[in-house]
Amino acid sequence: MVKQLANTKRLQIDKANATVVVLASVAAFIVTFSFFATKALLSQRAYQGRVIKEKNTAYHQLESNIKATDSLTTSYSNFVSQKINVIGGSKTGGGDSDGDNTKIILDALPSKYDFPALATSIEKLLKSGDFKLDSISGSDDELNQKATASSGLVEIPFNISVTGSYVGVNKALSLLERSIRPFQVDSLSFGGADAKITLSVKGRTFYQPEKSLKITTKEVK
Repeated sequence: MVKQLANTKRLQIDKANATVVVLASVAAFIVTFSFFATKALLSQRAYQGRVIKEKNTAYHQLESNIKATDSLTTSYSNFVSQKINVIGGSKTGGGDSDGDNTKIILDALPSKYDFPALATSIEKLLKSGDFKLDSISGSDDELNQKATASSGLVEIPFNISVTGSYVGVNKALSLLERSIRPFQVDSLSFGGADAKITLSVKGRTFYQPEKSLKITTKEVK
């Protein structure tokens, strides 16, 4: 009887121990799951916070860009609609000093390395009966310039040769000085007699690569 009672108590103890182990395991699982779930939720919250911050930054930048675009559009319209252009010519005329301001600015500082267009421009500029334009030389380096161009000014070197009287070659230099397009003269050389002087000019002009609108994306981590 005593032995049976002892076995019964042992079974109850074993059963209680098993229940405790199960409850402890379940509690440990719940605590562990809660820890990792809380960590994941906090991490997700921090990520969403970073996303919201970047979205707000992009939104404010977009608002600023829209305001700048509106202001630029208004300024451009006022600039291009002027009847008298920046060099005193007519907006609608066909003379050398005529044309709207957009055309004049592009002529003064083109957006491409275009040596043939430069040669044509110089030839048109130096058309005069007082001297003769003998030659225009330079390098048509457009393809290489496209690959290496930066956002700043890029030089276009050139050489010209003019023949005429002393007054004539001085007029040629004066025409270069008054050109809407900037010319920087690096060296001058003269040869011949008073009635027929040959002027050789080594110089450079410039172009500025056009800017493009770049829309980028940013990964938030």
